[in-house]
Amino acid sequence: MSAAPPEATSPSPASSVHVARVTQGRVLASEWIKMRSLRSTVLTLLAAVVAMVVLAWLIGWATNAHWNQMGPDERAQFNAIDRSLGGVNLAQLAIGVLGVLLVTGEYATGMIRATFAATPRRLPVIWAKAGLYAAVTCILMLVSAFFAFLIGQHFLATHGTTLGAPHAWRAIFGVAGYLTLIGILAVTFGFMIRSTAGGIASLFGLLLVLPGIGQLLPTSWQTHTLPYLPNNAGSAFYSANPDPSALSAGTGFVVLCLWVIAALVCAAIIVRRRDA
Repeated sequence: MSAAPPEATSPSPASSVHVARVTQGRVLASEWIKMRSLRSTVLTLLAAVVAMVVLAWLIGWATNAHWNQMGPDERAQFNAIDRSLGGVNLAQLAIGVLGVLLVTGEYATGMIRATFAATPRRLPVIWAKAGLYAAVTCILMLVSAFFAFLIGQHFLATHGTTLGAPHAWRAIFGVAGYLTLIGILAVTFGFMIRSTAGGIASLFGLLLVLPGIGQLLPTSWQTHTLPYLPNNAGSAFYSANPDPSALSAGTGFVVLCLWVIAALVCAAIIVRRRDA
């Protein structure tokens, strides 16, 4: 009598699961999926692009149409390059809001717990979110600034200039660089504050409100403080005709980079020490 054949053993579910090692590239891919799946990402970035291009058209047309009504002082301060890139002030609102939302949205829904569970060291999440958003912002805003310049100069007509004008390319790349750094700064505020309302209020309090409050300081203090605020330092390197009291283009860029680096360090420390 022959023995019964041994029963076939099926592999346990646990043995068939392949656990991939966490790498910065995989974290980056995960953040890309989350970013492009949000409708707010497309709409907010589109708002930033529209702000740059539409305001370039509107400002160029209005300036050319009312040129004869402009006073001597206004004409003396007129700069065709800065006029066509005036949309940067509105675009930074959209870029800043989306940067905060990319982080605080996960805290609001609780998804951040799953994100940190998959990436226990946490810091790769910060680098991935900030780096990815910086890359997307830089590409879109560089293209937007380029077309905003061309459209603005077209509608300025005889009062416009060309890409060959002094500081034209520096202004275009400067606008893209400024908005990119503001985007990174917004991401760090999201990690530090975790609240959408609080993060947005704090970011634009630093960028827009604090310079206004600084105007109330004694004049001797203003010269040593106001140029070093993020907004003023940024305008120094993207403006073709900066304020005489502003920093040089190179110094302004370095100062803004230092603000962003300091914010990244603070965000990293806070994320490592606090629970999700």
